[in-house]
Amino acid sequence: MRDSDDRSPQTVAELAEQLRRFAEDREWQQFHTPKNLAMALAGEVGELLAELQWLTPEESVRLMTDPGLAGRVRAEIGDVMIYLTRMADVLGIDLVRAADDKLAEVAQRYPADRTRGSAAKRRP
Repeated sequence: MRDSDDRSPQTVAELAEQLRRFAEDREWQQFHTPKNLAMALAGEVGELLAELQWLTPEESVRLMTDPGLAGRVRAEIGDVMIYLTRMADVLGIDLVRAADDKLAEVAQRYPADRTRGSAAKRRP
């Protein structure tokens, strides 16, 4: 992504702007429909999952100590972030606000004093 701007983005909004320019420079906006971006995002999440698929829980915790695996996981997470950011930008969604709103909702459903140390799913 560096060819349109040598400065690395520091915020999600800056990343969204950089991705928007990247797509515009290539006239790719026509392909960046919410459906296409969601499908691309799902594919990239699948590629991330493939890197972790056969690891034990213990191996997954230590995956960043393996330079080869760490590089592949980092690249897949980068792809996920790119497609998620681009999709949110196309839809006019502020990613940080959406995450903050969701976290507040989850905090209500799972109060720390009643759910600490438990992975049990609560019904609404």
